Amino acid sequence: MANTKEPEKFQWYILKLSLFILAVFIFQNIFPNSLEPFALVSSKILSQPWSLATYIFLHGSPSHIFSNLFSLILFGFILEKMVGSKNFLLIFFSAGIIAGIAGLFFYYSVIGASGAIFGILGVLAVIRPKMVVLAFGIPIPMIAAVVLWALLDLAGTFYPSSVGNIGHLAGLAAGITIGLWLRPKYKLPEKKKEDKIKLDKEYFKRWEEKYIKKKQ
Repeated sequence: MANTKEPEKFQWYILKLSLFILAVFIFQNIFPNSLEPFALVSSKILSQPWSLATYIFLHGSPSHIFSNLFSLILFGFILEKMVGSKNFLLIFFSAGIIAGIAGLFFYYSVIGASGAIFGILGVLAVIRPKMVVLAFGIPIPMIAAVVLWALLDLAGTFYPSSVGNIGHLAGLAAGITIGLWLRPKYKLPEKKKEDKIKLDKEYFKRWEEKYIKKKQ
């Protein structure tokens, strides 16, 4: 008997994560400062190691959470459908934690899911580089959009801002690395030349039967 593996059931982790992030933000606003121990603070990382994961769920303003949730739902849903729910969850947290570790060396404190989201973008750029997405108001290939976002973050590292640009780049690098590992399994199948040859043979066979044999 052939050993067949059941396809993984879609778990809607993207929706669950998004709802949880939204719930945390509402809680933050009802009980200000109650979630401070879960923010990633460089001077407290040894006493609060869990903050490397929990900081992902905290956001500083409505615009911060709106932009992150929009990107997370849009690109996260695509990725979860492609690589499966378990792989999606691993990518999300791996990229988020790596982005947090990078941020420890450059920022006093970090919150937000941006690093994890950039990890999702990195994976998509590798396994679906030609997929057209809307970025900067125009439809462009995924790989081009990611290059432009990376350049903006790179430029942002030279100017003081409230954005963790280095964390974004670290999350993106993590996503690209994971994407290279996943690409052989999830890349789109290429059109085989044999199929074209087969079609050509069938066409000429029909043509021969229709015209040559008729004359004979």
